[in-house]
Amino acid sequence: MHFDVIVIGAGSMGMAAGYFLSKSGKRTLLIDSFNPPHDKGSHHGDTRIIRHAYGEGEEYVPLALKAQELWNDLENMTGKKLFLQTGVLNVGMEKTDFIQNIISSSKTYSLPLDVLDCNEVNKRWPGITLPNEYIGCFEPTSGVLKCEDCISAYRELAEQHGTSILSHSRVKEISVHDNGVTIKTDHQTLYSDALVVSAGAWSGSLLSMLGLNLPLQPTRKTFAWFDANDNFFHHNDFPAFSFETAQGLYYGFPSIHGSGLKIGRHDGGEKINPDVSIPGFGQLAEDEADLKEFLHHYIPSIQHLKYGKTCMYTLTPDEDFIIDLHPHYSNVAIAAGFSGHGFKFSSAVGKILSELIISGKTEQNISSFSIKRFS
Repeated sequence: MHFDVIVIGAGSMGMAAGYFLSKSGKRTLLIDSFNPPHDKGSHHGDTRIIRHAYGEGEEYVPLALKAQELWNDLENMTGKKLFLQTGVLNVGMEKTDFIQNIISSSKTYSLPLDVLDCNEVNKRWPGITLPNEYIGCFEPTSGVLKCEDCISAYRELAEQHGTSILSHSRVKEISVHDNGVTIKTDHQTLYSDALVVSAGAWSGSLLSMLGLNLPLQPTRKTFAWFDANDNFFHHNDFPAFSFETAQGLYYGFPSIHGSGLKIGRHDGGEKINPDVSIPGFGQLAEDEADLKEFLHHYIPSIQHLKYGKTCMYTLTPDEDFIIDLHPHYSNVAIAAGFSGHGFKFSSAVGKILSELIISGKTEQNISSFSIKRFS
């Protein structure tokens, strides 16, 4: 069976790419080892933060703003509520790169940002207790994406435009040749003119079939929900947040429809093989203790764990993304190594991948995400 484009990995980036490719008229097939949205990769857990003034570097801001525009478009096209404008509170020491990048990028791109001292933060959100040396940077126009609903919405549109989805199917072999691409799965052989690889934690092993050995490290991560008083922590009144602390970098979400406060730690984690069973939440002693230690210091009224989950990050050494064409095959586009902060961008990344396949170039500046930096 022959397609114009095959996309391996139909999670956040791949599903969006499938929509944009099929919308452009390309006969597109998405292949996934599971049935997206699912809980076997990096896109589950109900919610993801979208920040605009970006602590990881100003080069991300245009991509974040484009992604927000496309998420708004997706809401309008599907009639689904995908984005909650809770605002995002970024907390840390004033002189750190993270906080300074947020402040400088807000100025460069004229983004609304309230810079607050610890007393102003504690007064505005009584559930939070900041020490004197911390400040808060509040982005009122940022907020929360409902991640699995986002993927379902893109899937709905992609299928409406003729995209085929082959779920529960694992790719065993990939070869690129003069006439296109050949892909062998568990049960069949498929052909296409072009290929997109966006397979999350499995990207490294798939790309090795194409002669690329990229420094991609799958990592086990945990997050959990805690009982929370909606008088203080309801999403209408309490923001999503990111805290850079002496203990580590943590993030969290308000209580949405009574879900409780959701907390996770961004740094740390255990190296894993995604094909080997990953320990569930609570199987490692530090899973709960680490999150409770953060809460004890900064949100002390939250104590009782409801439940936790695990997911995977795929880390690059610099924790920046890989979005590029294959260095030897102009008909192969790659999106990988999103290092735990990629979901918010997946609408824009999907569009970029479609542009790379269709024309070999994109409107967005992706020079920071080049494969060449690892050569």
